[in-house]
Formats: sequence, structure tokens, C-alpha cells
Amino acid sequence: MTATAPAAEATVRKSSPGAARGPGRRTGRIRRIGLPYLLLLPALLLELLVHLVPMVIGIVMSFKELTQFYIRDWGTAPWAGFDNYSVSVDFDAPVGKALLHSFLVTVAFTLLSVGLCWLIGTAAAVFMQDTFRGRGLLRALFLVPYALPVYAAVITWVFMFQHDNGLVNHVLHDQLGLTDKPSFWLIGDNSFIALLTVSVWKGWPFAFLIVMAGLQNIPRELYEAAALDGAGMIQQLRRITLPSLRPVNQVLVLVLFLWTFNDFNTPYVLFGKSAPEAADLISVHIYQASFVTWNFGTGSAMSVLLLLFLLVVTGVYLALTSRGRRTAS
Repeated sequence: MTATAPAAEATVRKSSPGAARGPGRRTGRIRRIGLPYLLLLPALLLELLVHLVPMVIGIVMSFKELTQFYIRDWGTAPWAGFDNYSVSVDFDAPVGKALLHSFLVTVAFTLLSVGLCWLIGTAAAVFMQDTFRGRGLLRALFLVPYALPVYAAVITWVFMFQHDNGLVNHVLHDQLGLTDKPSFWLIGDNSFIALLTVSVWKGWPFAFLIVMAGLQNIPRELYEAAALDGAGMIQQLRRITLPSLRPVNQVLVLVLFLWTFNDFNTPYVLFGKSAPEAADLISVHIYQASFVTWNFGTGSAMSVLLLLFLLVVTGVYLALTSRGRRTAS
């Protein structure tokens, strides 16, 4: 009887499914949980190399007196402390005054561009909700500006804005007679209008695409019930469409703001290395401070200040929108 007890205990242990499959099930669960992180590891490493490492190097450079004399070995540049930041925010000095002007131009440009992109994109998306002949083709045409490469799209606008033989002056002056003489669109005060036009033309299809996707989640029964109650199109837009699109619009406005405020490709291709004063966006201004005057320390300090500003604006925006969602719920 004593000899058969261990054998009976082993038989019971083998017949227990939890005891037999416990370690294997735990190993399989760890492998199943760790597999997604393992697949994400190459992307995380690439993100570290492409974004985080240069950002850290730029922050270190902002505390150095890095000019063209130390560009060969920037690690030997003397330590400047917060001098680069002091020069950048001294708005009575030429450097700080120019940076403040560029910042104000960028704020005005961003607010107008984001507002117009959202307005045109939302109007087009609402219009496209109705079924009519050729709707698919028109949707595809609306997305052409967003699908085109930035350089190809903006360089086309450069030719259109030419003073002597550009299409814009040909239509406005020669055909419609809206101007007394052909305008200079790429210099002077008109450069701001030209930059805003290109930015809106290039950005509103993205707003159209996002809003159109958000409209697909609104039940059609809400509109049918509102129509039976006598609500018109404007009332349906105010009472159903815009409130239902609030989460989508919150993300859309933030993304458009960050993209537009940091936009470098559009003004650089449109105006070249030296943008006009009326269209001196802060991204091009920082580029000029770094690669034209060869003062990389000051340019890096301006970039860090821009990063801090965008982080603060993003944090405040997310806090306000999250508070609004909690209040609405």
C-alpha cells in the first residue's frame, strides 16, 4: 500500500490538465504578449535614430557657441549656456525682433490656413454625402492636391504666380480685369496671400478625407428623424453633424495646426532660401539663422523654443478638449 501511493499521486498529477499544461500555457501567453512588442522593435529603433537622437543633439547644440568655425568638429565648440536663448528672446535686439515678427506671421498664417482648410473640407464632405452622378470621380479629383508630391505641386504654383506670364495674373488682370496691373505674388505683401493660397489648396483635401470618414459613422436615421420633425439642412448641420463630428474635429484641428505651423517645404519651394518679410514663417527663419548665417547655436535654440511652444499649446489644447468631453458626457 505504501509503494502504490507515489504511483497513484503521479497518475493524479498527470491526469490534472492544469498541472500538465500550466507551464506551457504560461510560456505561450508570454510569447503571445511579447510578439507584438518584438514586431514593433524595428520601428521603435528607427524612430529613435531618425527623431529622438537628432532632437537630443539639437538640444545640446543650443547650449553651445556653434558657428561655422566649429562645424567640422562641433563637439569642441565652447559652451554658451543660455546665451543663445537670451539672444533669441531679446525682442529689443535685431535677432529677437526678427524672430518675434516671424512668430506672429506664422501664427496668423496657421490660424487662417487651418480655419480655411477645415471649412472647405467640411463643406465638401457634407456635400459629398448626397448621392449623385459622378460622385466617385469628384471625390478622386478632390484628393489630387493631397496625393501630389509637395515639390511638384508647389513648383506648379510658382509658375502660375509668375508676374509676366503666370496664369493667376492672366486670369485676374487680362481676362477678368480685377487688377489695374499684373501683381507680384512672390515678393512683397502679396507673398502672404500666395503662401496661404498654396497651403489651403494643399491641405483642405486632408480635412475633407477625415471629415468624410467621420460622417460615415453618423446614423442616417438621425437625419431622417430630424427631417420628419421639420429640421432643415442648417439645423441638421448644427444639431447633428457638427456635434457628432466633435471628436474627429478635435484631432483634425490639432494635426492641421502642427503640420501648418511646422511647414517648411511649402515656403521653401515657393520662395527659396530667403522668404519675403510678409511670408517669413518661423521654419524658414530658423533655417536662415542656421544655414545662411551659420549660427547653428542660435538656430538650435530657436528650434527648442519652437518645440516648447508647440508642446505647451498641444498640452493646453488636449486638456481643454478632454475637459469639454467630460462635461458633455
